[in-house]
Amino acid sequence: MKKTKTAARLYEHRAGNDMWVFGYGSLMWNPDFEYEERRIGMLRGYHRSFCIFSHQYRGTPEKPGLVLGLDRGGCCRGMAYRIHAKSAEDARKKLWEREMTRNTYHPRQVHVSTDKGVVEALAFVVRREHPQYAGKLPTETLVRCVMQGAGGRGTCREYLANTVKHLEEMGLDDGPLHDLMKLVEQRCIGSEWETPKKT
Repeated sequence: MKKTKTAARLYEHRAGNDMWVFGYGSLMWNPDFEYEERRIGMLRGYHRSFCIFSHQYRGTPEKPGLVLGLDRGGCCRGMAYRIHAKSAEDARKKLWEREMTRNTYHPRQVHVSTDKGVVEALAFVVRREHPQYAGKLPTETLVRCVMQGAGGRGTCREYLANTVKHLEEMGLDDGPLHDLMKLVEQRCIGSEWETPKKT
């Protein structure tokens, strides 16, 4: 994929240095890159939200699912990864192939607070002007999209369950996500509920 000006600046800024990446969704449990260190971190000014319609990874255009994005306002706890300089180029390529295929995100350098200090990390922030930006959806629509969403990387239910599971393992609580999972589980009573894959 051709690098945008923003991407090019990020590549140049981190050339020859260790790189930090902030994960708030699937990057917490499936980073798919080598890292030297990871820390639980707090990002202020953004919150984790199912605010992007998925037409490929977790849904289809006919039956869209949802994926997480960082949206404006609030705060978000997640995982900060330190990637050695020698692995940074490979990690960046993997991240761009994974996160930037449909340009639903802006890559941003953000400041993440950890128990060992503040780190400057790469994060993927939702593009509100993108046609797949869902914004704040009614609860019923959220539940329906999670229930129906299935795409190239699995189901939306599995994605939600894995995210909640790993937040709990980190000792973190995300009220809206936990509430959403309870509602989806209630809808699944009497039907098959997909058990999160072990990762």
